[in-house]
Amino acid sequence: MGWYSIIPPLIAIAIVFWKKEVIMALLFAVLSAEALLLFGAADGSVWLSPINSVERVIEIINSPGNSRILLFSVLIGALLAYIRDSGGVAATVNFLVNRGIAKGRKQVGSLTFFTGVAVFIESNLSVLTSGILARGLFDKFKMSRARLAYIIDSTCAPICILILLNGWGAFVLGLLSNYELSMSPAEILWGSVPLNFYALFTLGIVLYTILADKVHGPMKEEEAVLSSTDTELQTAPATKVRFMLVPLLVMVGTMPLFMLWTGDGVLSQGSGSKSVLYATMLGCIAAYLLLLVHRRFTHQELVKTGFKGMGELLPLVTILLLSLTLGASLKALGTGVFVASIVGEYLPLVLIVPLLFLAGAVMSFTTGTSWGTFAILVPIGVPLIQTFGLPPQLVLAAILGGGIFGDHCSPISDSTAVSSIAAGCDLLTHVKTQLPYALVAGGLSLVAFTIASAVMI
Repeated sequence: MGWYSIIPPLIAIAIVFWKKEVIMALLFAVLSAEALLLFGAADGSVWLSPINSVERVIEIINSPGNSRILLFSVLIGALLAYIRDSGGVAATVNFLVNRGIAKGRKQVGSLTFFTGVAVFIESNLSVLTSGILARGLFDKFKMSRARLAYIIDSTCAPICILILLNGWGAFVLGLLSNYELSMSPAEILWGSVPLNFYALFTLGIVLYTILADKVHGPMKEEEAVLSSTDTELQTAPATKVRFMLVPLLVMVGTMPLFMLWTGDGVLSQGSGSKSVLYATMLGCIAAYLLLLVHRRFTHQELVKTGFKGMGELLPLVTILLLSLTLGASLKALGTGVFVASIVGEYLPLVLIVPLLFLAGAVMSFTTGTSWGTFAILVPIGVPLIQTFGLPPQLVLAAILGGGIFGDHCSPISDSTAVSSIAAGCDLLTHVKTQLPYALVAGGLSLVAFTIASAVMI
């Protein structure tokens, strides 16, 4: 479509930072994208862009994968309400503090980080598990929800793209399997792990903030505001630890089983969207039955509590729906292809890999999807490998790292929205406080990819 295909994401980002209103920004971006699509059609009328925008939303909902993501995002609200209003959160916080497992801020941060690492099978499940488990602990030790959102968001995707025994690895393997290269797709994928500088730098910075207990920039301001206000966890009085841990263990424990089932016995081939939805449903059922059997609530009270929790998350689920819609509109508009065209064949060889990293970051930032970025840039990067003999592991690492980098910076990313949901943090606050850390990791990665290119090419 040309240069004007980047207008919709720029509109979204401008409105977000101007009006501090994400839903409005996404709505205007979708409308503008659909108007541009109609403007380019011979028989189209830009006045139909509102109708086409509605149809684009319907198209998103009609996708089974998207519907599962939206449904599990709603259901997680019910699960959060059950474990919060039952007193399970407060009981778990007291248990961890009394046993010395979380006796200070460093231990709380480390526990959150470890949870994100341990649940590497699916990024959304990792974020949700870490966020739900750590919310009360962060409140207990006067740590901001913005810090929690940063830790879980900057742990889950890097871990998923480094361990690769999950849907991420299967997706990238599928992209590589269509090409004939000197190495097998699996060898290239695993070879990219030590070269994925952005993921490694990001995890290193997260560990620094945890072990040094230091934050900087807007995050420091959030912590300062927090320290001067009453931030004790507003939940029911402590009851039983099992009210929180049993539903979480059911959700986490059944996830790999569903991955194996949906993948016909192969974990990495399983459906992440199906597995996380089924696991979340079982977690909700476990919480419901547990509270009913222990007579903590009646059936009517549990239904009311569940719907109340779902209602609390509707604004963020709306943001998630509009983010997915905008991604589909931008794909039709060709935004990602235009951004990828920044990388040309006539660049010096040593600059191709760093520019692939930058192209991936810009594309992911403007479209809000790292997986979409992988899908567009891998078919561009592989021919460069074949033509110029570039190291395939390094090229793939740059594409994967760039996609995650842009996602971490983007206010229209679905993973950013899910992290905000899990941490109970305002979306724009999360973006503002995470951005400096992501930019530092991105800058270091750009230097590292340049040096690696000079050495390996």
